[in-house]
Amino acid sequence: MGKYVIRRLLQMIPVILGATFLIFAMVFALPGDPTAGKCGERPCSDAYVAKFRAEHNLDDPLLVQYGKYLGNLAQGDFGTNSFGNKVSDELLQRYPTTAKLALVAIAFEIIIGITVGVFAGIRKGGLLDSTVMLATLVFISIPIIVIGPVAQIIFAINLGWFRPTVSSAAPFSELLLPGMVLALLSVAYVARLTRTNLVENLRSDYARTAIAKGLTRQRAIGVHTLRNSLIPVVTFIGADFGGLLGGAIVTERIFNIQGVGNMIFTGISNRDGLSVVGAVTVLVFVFLVVNLLVDLLYGVLDPRISHD
Repeated sequence: MGKYVIRRLLQMIPVILGATFLIFAMVFALPGDPTAGKCGERPCSDAYVAKFRAEHNLDDPLLVQYGKYLGNLAQGDFGTNSFGNKVSDELLQRYPTTAKLALVAIAFEIIIGITVGVFAGIRKGGLLDSTVMLATLVFISIPIIVIGPVAQIIFAINLGWFRPTVSSAAPFSELLLPGMVLALLSVAYVARLTRTNLVENLRSDYARTAIAKGLTRQRAIGVHTLRNSLIPVVTFIGADFGGLLGGAIVTERIFNIQGVGNMIFTGISNRDGLSVVGAVTVLVFVFLVVNLLVDLLYGVLDPRISHD
């Protein structure tokens, strides 16, 4: 397993380089003047513009800009954004909030999605199964940009169960509603995936043989079929966690959460390339690490899977 982990870690290097270069090239290719709005309503002076472009290497060719960025990145320096703040400080301040939001969403995915999927799979063709399939189809069909404001109006403003927006401290209690909104689509997918795989494994020969030999249906499900059914579910949840860390832009904007999603949105709006590239770089690394942990978890769920 040690060789497998080392090999996977080495494979991360070209992935990180390729992903960061693509993001770097796309962000700095965006049209617009990065100094726009930096001097209020008046246009910035030529001296300020020249100094700004020199500080951010904007007059260099793209490959030279990227090379300088990698050199600073190797020293742990993510650069300085267009407002003079260190990107690393912004990330350290915002990533814990986004990580807590992602953990809340993942908790809902695991608890609600898997539980609902298991009960629907056990009672295939029944009322519960039909209800789950219909409800998940509805949730998949409605985008977060619609679900978010509706949930905010109903549960926060009308019922008063939650705060309509999240404070700067962002405790877990305030992240429950946005976490549920963020997780709703993934909960539907997890429930459907769990239900489908469980139904398929219950029809397999090993499950029927175990029950025929006297093993109770509940034990056959808990010991054998459920573990095998969770392998694709774990794959989805692992990939989804990386997506939640950077894909919560809409949710963070709706609930005014000062996280990485809001940082990326602001960075793109202000053409602040280093902020966007820095956030995505950390996101890519976290995504790769999470996927490595998911691959290692396969061996726990199914001992037949070896990483030697």
